[in-house]
Amino acid sequence: MTDWYMLLAAALFTIGAMGILVRRNALVMFMCVELMLNAVNLTLVSAGRALGSLDGQLATFFVLVVAAAEVVIGLAIIVAIFRHRDTASVDELSELKG
Repeated sequence: MTDWYMLLAAALFTIGAMGILVRRNALVMFMCVELMLNAVNLTLVSAGRALGSLDGQLATFFVLVVAAAEVVIGLAIIVAIFRHRDTASVDELSELKG
């Protein structure tokens, strides 16, 4: 049963990694990072269930705390840059001159 969860997590992680490599919008890249973090969470929980321990769920809790902090700070930075430059394209944000 956990094999299907691992395959789903691998597919989600691959979709997130391809989204980061292909897309140039900062918000879409941010959502792809969150998708990759959730794929890792699914892997941790399914591995913990296969091993019969709660360590995977505990690690997932810490990953969710870090992801929540990342969302707060990351979205604040993206919104501030969007207000200043009127774009969320990563290509145009590569040079951060005053």
